[in-house]
Amino acid sequence: MKVVKPSTFSGEAEKVRGFVMACKLYLRMKMREVMVEKQIQWILSYVQGGMADVWKENMLEDLEVGEVEYESAGEFLVAIKREFRGGDEKTAKVAELKKIEQGGRTIEEFVQEFKRAARGSGYERRSLVEEFKRGMSRTIRWKLMEAERPPTSTEQWYKYATNLDKHWRESRREEE
Repeated sequence: MKVVKPSTFSGEAEKVRGFVMACKLYLRMKMREVMVEKQIQWILSYVQGGMADVWKENMLEDLEVGEVEYESAGEFLVAIKREFRGGDEKTAKVAELKKIEQGGRTIEEFVQEFKRAARGSGYERRSLVEEFKRGMSRTIRWKLMEAERPPTSTEQWYKYATNLDKHWRESRREEE
């Protein structure tokens, strides 16, 4: 089975999540039996350019002299996220969650991005629903809030909003 290797990572905070996820997927599918040290070296081979070069040089030196040790490649990837994410993961997730909006996208696209941002944010139930409502299209939000049986849970908001958006887009296509 072919698995796409990660793109090189130069230390940009907005790209660290994608890099880590690509590394995890590749390691799980192709390098499970490889020693942790080799997995970490493989990951480091994709850390190139920008401020990441200096970090990689320091990390290689620390690894060589035994100042730093990782029990798993996953633990090493957490260190990469912590280093390049620019602070506390939960705080970053909350900031991202408060920033995203549906805009011109379908609600399905918005839901997927929202779910990704919500994971690890610490938001649950009511506060999560409120953030979802804030970011979605005002028209869809109003229609759902004025419905005979408005959604109450986050999952219901996702489902009802998706159905409403699909029907609305279908009716627009038919009018054209």
